[in-house]
Amino acid sequence: MRSPLSPIVLLMLAACAGAPLETRARPMTDAEYLRSRDLMVPVFGVRSRDLRDTYSAPRSGGRAHLALDILAKKGTRVVAADQGYVLRIERNELGGKTIYLTDENRRFVYYYAHLDEWKYGLAEGQRVHRGQLIGSVGTTGNAPPDTPHLHFQVMRMGSGRRYWNGEPVNPIPYLRRTGDER
Repeated sequence: MRSPLSPIVLLMLAACAGAPLETRARPMTDAEYLRSRDLMVPVFGVRSRDLRDTYSAPRSGGRAHLALDILAKKGTRVVAADQGYVLRIERNELGGKTIYLTDENRRFVYYYAHLDEWKYGLAEGQRVHRGQLIGSVGTTGNAPPDTPHLHFQVMRMGSGRRYWNGEPVNPIPYLRRTGDER
């Protein structure tokens, strides 16, 4: 049987009786937040079920990979996995041509490496939308020349906004949309 009292009256009665009222929702966990972002596989045409989990794969010096390698033909379009902003576009010895993006709330960083090309006109500080073309798959940096791929890493934004130094998170459970250019 439904109570004849409205929900507001019931809340007021609970407050008067000393019952605690939850006035704020609890913050989302990182996993909940990443699920809510509805991330796209960042390589055009690649489905989430086709991904191979390379996150824990061993690397030199006893370290783990802590990223995904998404193999694709050289020149395949690379798209933004999430909407947000371009943090940095740079070239470095290990990653070659790289891009750092962040989500709208600057909670997570998305690192794209071994790109063959950056999209012409892409600029630091620019707003991007999910599925926006940002570059193409390549073999720059320390990638084997006969294995074009995108090195894709998701990291929690580092303390002091040190985007390059955040705690890595395995993106496999959160990449739910097929890579598509929009």
